Amino acid sequence: MRSAAEIHFRLRRELANILLYAFPPKPHLADAASPLPGLPDPARVAHALKGTPWAADLVGLAEQILAGHIPLLGAFIEAGPDPAWRRDYLSGKETAAIFFRRIPYLDADKVGDHKNIWELSRHQHLVLLAQVFVLTGDARYSRFVIAQLRHWMRENPFQCGINWASSLEVGFRTLSWIWIFHLMGGEMDAAFRKEFLIQLYRHGLHLEYNLSFYFSPNTHLLGEALALHALGFLFPGFSRSAHWREMARKILVEQLEIQVHPDGGYFEQSTYYHVYALDMYLFHHLLEPLPGTDRLAAMAEFLANMVGTDGQLPFLGDDDGGRLFHPFGPRDRFARATLATCSLVLGRAFFPYVDGDVSEQAVWWLGPRAMGRHAPAQLELDASRCFPQFGLVSMRSDDLHVLFDCGPFGPWGGGHSHSDSLSLVVTAGTEEVLIDPGTYTYVGDPVWREYFRGSAAHNTIRVNARDQAEPVGPFRWRNKPRVELLSWKSDPGVDRAEAACWYAGIRHSRTVTFEKVHGLLTITDMISAVSAPVEAGNCQVEQFWHPGERVTEQGPGCWSIGDRAELTTDARAEGVGQDGWRSDALASKREARVLVVTASGALPIELKTTLRVRKAP
Repeated sequence: MRSAAEIHFRLRRELANILLYAFPPKPHLADAASPLPGLPDPARVAHALKGTPWAADLVGLAEQILAGHIPLLGAFIEAGPDPAWRRDYLSGKETAAIFFRRIPYLDADKVGDHKNIWELSRHQHLVLLAQVFVLTGDARYSRFVIAQLRHWMRENPFQCGINWASSLEVGFRTLSWIWIFHLMGGEMDAAFRKEFLIQLYRHGLHLEYNLSFYFSPNTHLLGEALALHALGFLFPGFSRSAHWREMARKILVEQLEIQVHPDGGYFEQSTYYHVYALDMYLFHHLLEPLPGTDRLAAMAEFLANMVGTDGQLPFLGDDDGGRLFHPFGPRDRFARATLATCSLVLGRAFFPYVDGDVSEQAVWWLGPRAMGRHAPAQLELDASRCFPQFGLVSMRSDDLHVLFDCGPFGPWGGGHSHSDSLSLVVTAGTEEVLIDPGTYTYVGDPVWREYFRGSAAHNTIRVNARDQAEPVGPFRWRNKPRVELLSWKSDPGVDRAEAACWYAGIRHSRTVTFEKVHGLLTITDMISAVSAPVEAGNCQVEQFWHPGERVTEQGPGCWSIGDRAELTTDARAEGVGQDGWRSDALASKREARVLVVTASGALPIELKTTLRVRKAP
């Protein structure tokens, strides 16, 4: 049942959308300064970055974009100079420029995968070209940006088409347009500059009346409020700027306490979305400081404990392949730039970083002062730590890092959660030992969506081929399990954590013991029946292990992983061949090995596994 407040909000929103569609506003706007006061001077940033390897790589990527090869998620699309902005280039499906409420954007059979369409219209590739224009002064880049913006405006009239169907996507595009105006607004002729500012103002109106208070009050609401606040703060000449700034600021401050656990973890139980949320709050804090930074520092500490010793980001829960700023390059490296920005903004080193990490984000947000201020290469990270509200244990010794996921599914329907309770992720320096295979798709293919978020795609247990919850559509789980961290103890020699997961009449408990001196993990799984509907006398238990790239069988129940790790189990194992999958970014997948340990019979059933990782030379 919807509340009276929600019904009133939705009615007001739909009336506003109809009026905006029928009568697009044509305001008389005062011209804005470019570069924008409140953001670092682009010329000084360019001077700090010229001659760096990062700048050279950026120019190389810009040349590919000029040639029509646009980086999109984990691949490139051949879009030419005038992209089909409403087309899913992977499926070929395209929709009309009709009133956005008439677009069934969740129906992949009719529109294709909306993520592939929306990512292109975030216009972050145009921000990259604007950055390269600043670095090189080459007008080819600015002309290309203006031409594509003109084309997009013609093909996507206000409130028309799939690129207006998600308020968050309008927010991302708004932020991109702000950066473009800041970096190269002076290259716009008077007529286009006027039209650009009108369209930017309309983006603000759309955001104002379509904030995700009820549909997706998560990173959607954060991103929308962030964009609306940035418009209000950086374009004070807009007639509604003061209102936007005050309203959006209030939302962001309130949601920081709602969406971020006291331990610093993001409430959707997704590591990738944690980076999204942290970047959003960092950027907002730079424009208008938050009342306090304790929760922001807790988010940074959580991220520093979550990544591997080389900064690799594990993909627990959903990842959509995007990023608030500069969504290019390996997705598992994005956390490094975020941690560098955190360190510079908050005045304390959270993780070792170098100029390459600063170049991606911090120098554009903070200016040249961000360069040359490295964290110590031997920065001492927290040895081992528990995050009880999120439900995550991080164990460290030398360059060995173990993550134990002992938290619940996310709030409401757990839309961005995976069936991965009690899963493990292990890295040894730069080597992947046990991985989380990622996400691959949201709505593009229901079969693949269920595979990548199912229990079989994670280093956990499945009983009678049943996931820990029942999937209902692409963004909901029914009958979510109860998950509880039962005990946690850490000392210089040994870490030990025990957690349990209850679902479908069974109790799965997992105890992880980490002997640090020997690099030895002992994992004990106990599966027992607690109620119907489990047939306790005849169960099949499957234990899944998703290793890194190179796996070699050493003998019955024993495999080497990479150069340093060895996995041994006391149960029968099957499926060592290339019968699993992993996704390095949304919309891309590749074959990967998976080890499946099976045991059948009456409950209770116990499985014991050891993982030994040799010390780095």
